[in-house]
Parts: sequence; structure tokens; C-alpha cells
Amino acid sequence: MPLMHPHPDPVAFSLGPLAVHWYGLMYLLAFGLFLLLGRVRIRQPHIAAMAWKKEDLDDMLFYGMLGVIVGGRLGEVLFYEPAKYFADPIAIFKIWQGGMSFHGGFIGVMIGMLVWSRKAGRRLGDVYDFIAPLVPLGYACGRIGNFINAELPGRLADPSLPWAMIWPNVAGPRHPSPLYQALVDGVLVFLIMWPYAARQRPRWAVGAMFTLLYGCARFCTEYFRVPDWQITVLGMPITSGQVLSLPMMLVGAGVLVWAYRRDRLAGVQGPQ
Repeated sequence: MPLMHPHPDPVAFSLGPLAVHWYGLMYLLAFGLFLLLGRVRIRQPHIAAMAWKKEDLDDMLFYGMLGVIVGGRLGEVLFYEPAKYFADPIAIFKIWQGGMSFHGGFIGVMIGMLVWSRKAGRRLGDVYDFIAPLVPLGYACGRIGNFINAELPGRLADPSLPWAMIWPNVAGPRHPSPLYQALVDGVLVFLIMWPYAARQRPRWAVGAMFTLLYGCARFCTEYFRVPDWQITVLGMPITSGQVLSLPMMLVGAGVLVWAYRRDRLAGVQGPQ
């Protein structure tokens, strides 16, 4: 028998007229994990040699938060539901109701890190390599927020599947796709990225590895999620998430190959 989505109250608690939503708390948890993991990362020998400081983490978090929130929301508006938000522009600002695009947030963070790297006198490749392994667990928190809000229902599932789930206002048993994406795109990518980033790598390699891994993971988990929209390529349906993940896969693979080739040609190990 399929499970029932718990459908908790999206409001975790209230402080007088202020309602604190679970979705917002998941983002706070994501930012907290960034700081916690970042403090571990700056003690890794090859990172410590680059003189990263705790104050750098605080500054990067500020610029990263702006990139995630502004880029994520604009990505949702432009990539997924432009008609809905253009018909009701005020809804763009209601981020506590959910609706954040990872791909938009990714672009926003890259822009934020570009601005911060220039301000701090750091190379963008070093900054991206530093933050890349800090991102996946925060992403997983966001997907758990989607699950709490009963967002992003999965495709129809065989009722015999032990974790098939009935979602609010959606017919039939479904794959719990936000949990798939939290575990695969988030936790699994982190478990690969953290040990990979713990050793000296060529500049841009760690960031490129994350871009490639996330793109591949997201492309796969999209098969279990109801698409916001899709197109047909060579007779095969490609969902919106897959369309947006393909450039990440291609750019990530290309930059990864370039980073190692550049390092090998230079004849030394590590960033140049």
C-alpha cells in the first residue's frame, strides 16, 4: 500500500505576526552547513597554504546568499513558470512559498563569487574550487524543503514500490522525487566531492567536477520527476531540468579536461 505524504504545516512556528516557514529554515540550515564545512575546509593543508580565513567564509556566504536567492528566484521565473509570475508579479517575492531554481541559483552564485573574488583579490577559479564541495548538502536541504511543501511531485509509480507515495491534490502513487534529488544530487554528490576536494587539484578542477557531477545526477533524477516542461530531441522527451543540466555536463567535462591538461603541460602539480 502506498505511503501517504505527511504534508506538515509549512509554518514551523510563529513569533507574533511573523510566520517562520520550514522552507526558510531549510535555507538557514544550508547556509549554516556552508559555514561549518567551510571551517573544516580551510584547515585542509592545501587550502590553508592559500591563507583562507574565517572572515572570507562570512563574506562569501553573504555574496552567495544574494546569488542563491536572487538567481534562484529569477531562474524559477524565467526558466519554469514565466506566465504565472508575469501574471502576478507580486508572487515573485513570496519565496517562502517555494519555487527556487538551482540552475538560476548556480548562475547567481557564480556572479556573486566573481564580484567577491575581485573585491578580495582572489582568482575566481580558486574561489569556485573552494566552495564547490560546500554546496551539495545545502542543495539537499532545499530539496527537503520542497518535500515538506509537497512541491515537485514525482511521476506515477508502481503501487507495489515500497516508498511510492500519495501526494496532496495529485492523483495516483508517486515517486518522492524531491527525496531522490536530495539523496542523489545532494548527498551522493557530496560524498564524491568531499574526498576529491580534500587533495590538491589543478585550478578549476574541483569546481568543474562538481558542475559535471551535479549535471549528471540531475539529468538522471529528472526521469522520476513530473517535468515543468519538456521538448523532444531525436524522438526522445527531454525535460526542463535535463535541458538546463546538459550545459553543466558539457562545460564541466570540458573544463575538467582542460584543467588537467593545462596542469600537465605546465609540468607541476596544483594550481598555476
